[in-house]
Amino acid sequence: MTDKDYFVHESSYVDEPCQIGAGTKVWHFCHIMKGSVVGRRCNLGQNVLVSPDVRIGDNCKIQNNVSLYTGVVLEDDVFCGPSMVFTNVINPRSAVVRKDEYKRTLVKQGASLGANCTIVCGTTIGTYAFVGAGAVVTRDVPDFALVTGVPARRTGWMCRCGIKLDTASVGARCQTCGTAYRLEGGLLRFAPVAV
Repeated sequence: MTDKDYFVHESSYVDEPCQIGAGTKVWHFCHIMKGSVVGRRCNLGQNVLVSPDVRIGDNCKIQNNVSLYTGVVLEDDVFCGPSMVFTNVINPRSAVVRKDEYKRTLVKQGASLGANCTIVCGTTIGTYAFVGAGAVVTRDVPDFALVTGVPARRTGWMCRCGIKLDTASVGARCQTCGTAYRLEGGLLRFAPVAV
């Protein structure tokens, strides 16, 4: 472990070696396993499992009852809602060992994963994307996309501040923070700032 200026509740386990960044809080009944890295200013709610070699960026919020299995990478500022699920094998069988088949799942900066959603392994969740509660993600989610349903489909676009955008045919401006966006090839991007 690195800096000692983090908090781990007495009911939680932290295996060696691992890294936990300054200002991070690990609450009741968590288990952080060896080889994992937890960034600075993170908050791990009750009953969170961090499996070996998982990478968690800075300022991530992981709510109660979330398991981050080997292969999961969270960039900075990711939100994982209560009881959401990651998988790490496409075709699990109890009697077949598939530890050499773990898939990488990448959740990019600022993305939010709603309560009880499921992220099937091998997918990438784009920057500031928003996965609705209960959605089942089976394929990559573009930057700023709002996806809902089973299987998850894009149903809108989200601002980086977390507000759903009212997109026009070419672009949109967030009514809350004023950030401008443009649509290019079916994907949402920041609009260039006029000089």
